[in-house]
Amino acid sequence: MKKSVVIFLFALSFLLVPTVHADTCTLDVSIINQDPYPAIPGEYVKVVFQIDGVSNPECGIVDFTVKEEFPFSLDPGEENPINIRSGTYSRKFSSFYIAPYQIRVDSDAVEGENPIEVAYTTNSEGEILKEFEIYVEDTRANFETYVKEYNPITRELTIEILNIEDVDVEALTIEIPKQENIEVKGANRKVVGDLDSNEFTTADFEATPKEGEIEIKIIYTDSINVRREITKNLNFDSEYFTDRTADQKSQPIVLYIIIALVVIWFFYRRYKKAKKKKMKHQQHK
Repeated sequence: MKKSVVIFLFALSFLLVPTVHADTCTLDVSIINQDPYPAIPGEYVKVVFQIDGVSNPECGIVDFTVKEEFPFSLDPGEENPINIRSGTYSRKFSSFYIAPYQIRVDSDAVEGENPIEVAYTTNSEGEILKEFEIYVEDTRANFETYVKEYNPITRELTIEILNIEDVDVEALTIEIPKQENIEVKGANRKVVGDLDSNEFTTADFEATPKEGEIEIKIIYTDSINVRREITKNLNFDSEYFTDRTADQKSQPIVLYIIIALVVIWFFYRRYKKAKKKKMKHQQHK
């Protein structure tokens, strides 16, 4: 009697083992990379999610979705949701799945932490939601530009650049591309250096501008070491730079210098001729 009870209990425990030790599907989602950091309003950010636990075949088909809510959206054609067949599937037999997303950040995104929500489902569980934070900061600069000076005699054109954003920039470069309204002699690109917020600098070019708009390119490095470029149009009106008192004062000085040089040259020639004539006269004696 006792022997039959022992056999019965052993058989019962054997039947219960698969139930007790059966693996349950447990998933965990995390962000392992954000590029660039911070994200920039009006541009894309690449976010890489890691989904742990998909090596367990008990999870069945896993659907992973990034929720499109302001300020984040996906381009048409971006795979969303992603369908993952659980079980060993990767080259290195990893226990996780890597899901990279190219996400557009709305141009009106608020600076700071912005929530982004993901959802995932399995065969055994309903939809599970998880929220992450994407850090957004506008590192782009903007500028006001003017024609500060133009000297028609020396053809020196001075462009003034004012940094009107709350960001500092490095390696600021001004370029005047080829165009009908201005002819540049010499270098058409000038490196003017770093420019802090609300500060201004100037760049000088040798050029002959025409009336109307002049296009310039402003190239700079932002606070996250991204090289950026912005195009601006300057309005050139020659009336502002002609018949000025300063120019009228400078013109006589230049004229006097030229006259003085001519007089010196004239008397020098007369001196050389007189000396030569005297030497010939002495040789004939």
